[in-house]
Amino acid sequence: MPARHGADPVKTRAAVLAVADWLRDPQQPEPARPAIADAVRLTARTLAAVAPGSSVEVRVPPFIAVQCIEGPAHRRGNPPNVVETDPRTWLLLATGLLSLDDAADRVALSGSRAAEIGSWLPLVELEG
Repeated sequence: MPARHGADPVKTRAAVLAVADWLRDPQQPEPARPAIADAVRLTARTLAAVAPGSSVEVRVPPFIAVQCIEGPAHRRGNPPNVVETDPRTWLLLATGLLSLDDAADRVALSGSRAAEIGSWLPLVELEG
């Protein structure tokens, strides 16, 4: 099942580039909330588009939650496979500036399939 709101690769890249300095250097001023929200939402929707399915739920509160990766569908209650992290960490993962292994203390993975998102990252590569 495709994502409800697709992610345009050009818009996704532009949204990520708008916050790239902050991602590369946390001492940079934090971008405006709408800029962070756009980058988070578009990269998460990109993940849902490139890894369609509903066996893993990726949550980046307060901005978005998407389901991805083929396998048994989750429909009600608490999903068995969940990835949850903060917006900055998600964007670092989505851009390849941080690996899932290196983010172990910043990402909550639950379920046997949650770590599979690592094989779909990065979504928009940035030079470090």
